Amino acid sequence: MAERYVVHVPFTAPDPDAARQFGRTLARTLDRLPQVDAAEATVSAEDAQGVQSRLFCDRLLGGGRRCVLRAEHDVPCASVEVVR
Repeated sequence: MAERYVVHVPFTAPDPDAARQFGRTLARTLDRLPQVDAAEATVSAEDAQGVQSRLFCDRLLGGGRRCVLRAEHDVPCASVEVVR
């Protein structure tokens, strides 16, 4: 089995909410690649990389499905079938 790694790519954003939105967009775009696990994506401030915020809920919903909404959403979970 291949080992897992994390790529750290600095970017600018006006505030933490915008940074999380950018991170979700980037993760969803890269999720088309089979090596990427976007559900585990996090974002952190450049000077506080040890303090990471989850970008997606990723709650296991059964039947091979996970919630695809942003972390800490206020509506019921939504899912799509994970195809890898």
